[in-house]
Amino acid sequence: MSSYFVEENSVETVNARMGRNIDPRLVQMMSALVRHLHAFAKETQMTQAEWETGIDFLTRTGKICTSERQEFILLSDALGFSMLIDAINNRRPVGATESTVLGPFYVEGAPVRAMGDTISLDCKGESCLFEGRVLDLDGRPIEGARLDVWSDNADGFYDVQQPDTQPKWNNRGIFVTGSDGRYSFVGIKPVSYPLPDDGPVGQMLARLGRHPYRPAHMHYLVTAEGFQRLVTHTFVGDDFYIDSDAVFGVKETLVATFERLANAPTLWRSPFNFVLAPMVHYRLLDPGRGRDQPFVDIFRDKDGFR
Repeated sequence: MSSYFVEENSVETVNARMGRNIDPRLVQMMSALVRHLHAFAKETQMTQAEWETGIDFLTRTGKICTSERQEFILLSDALGFSMLIDAINNRRPVGATESTVLGPFYVEGAPVRAMGDTISLDCKGESCLFEGRVLDLDGRPIEGARLDVWSDNADGFYDVQQPDTQPKWNNRGIFVTGSDGRYSFVGIKPVSYPLPDDGPVGQMLARLGRHPYRPAHMHYLVTAEGFQRLVTHTFVGDDFYIDSDAVFGVKETLVATFERLANAPTLWRSPFNFVLAPMVHYRLLDPGRGRDQPFVDIFRDKDGFR
């Protein structure tokens, strides 16, 4: 085969340039990337102008990124890629609660609160009691499980989006289960909200005839010793956008009950049990490379810079 580049053998020519003694995982990933990228261009018969438009889109996506905004993650979310990665990396046994995307508004260090405490600090929205249990696959309660919870406020914004308006840690908190595995806290019935749509990804969605909205949901990060970490949401089933989540995060098993109450301390109640899968040791297909040695490490230099 000629070493010169021709359309028919483009993939083989590019992949043949990789050197010897390359990390096997790097070879696997980059070979597949070249193969699929070239196949995309050939299948669509991409024009030079379309290629330039794509480069411009990616350039503008990078330029809008800041420490508070990651437009590339937003792009991944909007293309369903984030949910695909989540699905590949979170295959769980039958009966375990399903995962979904973490989302861009998680913040470490939320205060640990007492069971039953209120996380809504701005006094807005319709109050809701969230309660249930954290269980193992056999239905036994898990003691010491930590539930890190967060949601938007009644106006559809997270506290980090409005640092000068909302109280710090508004609609956030951490709750630790006792021997009965039970949790309870008071928040608000969440509302739907749009993703940031003033950048390249928002323009892409508009051109595709897609809206930027996420259906109303409460976020949970549940951890317990000996069990797999669970990142998930519970969704409001009658939300207008429940069947068209802009990031494809809704799963049928995560649609929760929201009961309207009468003569009760809160207007709503949402019961939901979380079932955790036991911790197991996974291996990737590559010999000698475990899940604790991710592909991304290949691109780190000796100082940790990527």
